[in-house]
Amino acid sequence: MSPRILMVLTSHDRLGDTGEPTGFWLEELAAPYYACLDAGAEVVLASPKGGKPPLDPKSDAEESRTEATRRFQQDDEAQQALANTRRLSEVSADDFDAVFYPGGHGPLWDLVDDADSIRLIEAFWAQQKPVSAVCHAPIALIHAHDTHGEPIIRGRDVTGFTNGEEAAVGLTDVVPHLVEDALIAGGARYSKADDFAPYTRRDGQLITGQNPASSEPTARLLLEALGP
Repeated sequence: MSPRILMVLTSHDRLGDTGEPTGFWLEELAAPYYACLDAGAEVVLASPKGGKPPLDPKSDAEESRTEATRRFQQDDEAQQALANTRRLSEVSADDFDAVFYPGGHGPLWDLVDDADSIRLIEAFWAQQKPVSAVCHAPIALIHAHDTHGEPIIRGRDVTGFTNGEEAAVGLTDVVPHLVEDALIAGGARYSKADDFAPYTRRDGQLITGQNPASSEPTARLLLEALGP
C-alpha cells in the first residue's frame, strides 16, 4: 500500500493591513508534493475553507520559480487537486499516514489557532504518525497537545522561519506572530541555520524545515520517517 500524505494549506489571503495579498508559498507545496508523489506516495490537499487556497503571488514571480514550481503550474492533475482541496473539518487522520504543512505567510493568521487543524495534528500525533511543517507553517504546531495535555513541541527539536528572515522580507511589524519567537515561547528546542539556507530538524515523528529552501529536504525526512 502506498502511503497517503495529507498536505494542509492556508485559506488566508490578506497580508495584515497592508492591502497586499498573501497565501501559501508555491515552492513549499510543489517541491514536497513531487518528492512524495515521485516516491510513490498518494498526496491529498486540504485547507480550512476547502476549494482553491490563495497562492502568494510573490511565490510565483520569476525570481521565486523553481523546477518544481514550473512543473506544478503545468501539471493539470496538480492544478485540479489544488482547485478542489478538501475542507479540514471533513478530514480524518485515520485516513492518512502523515501530515505536511507548507508555509507562506497565510498560516500565521488562520492555521495558528484553527480548531480543525489542531484536532488533526493532535490525532496524527496520538496515532504516532509523522507531523511535518516548513517555514511559517510550524506556527500551526504551537497549540497542539499530546494525550497528556503537554504541547507537542515542548522539549523537542524544531526549526522554522527565523526572525532574521522575517526582517529581511520586511514583514516583522506586519505579521501577527514571529515563528522563531512563538516556537521558543512554546518550549521547543529551536535551532536555525544562516538565513535562507536549507535547514531541517527531525525529533522522532516531528519534522520541521526553516524556509522555502528546506521544503524538499523536509519532505524527504517525512518519507524517511514513513519507512520503506
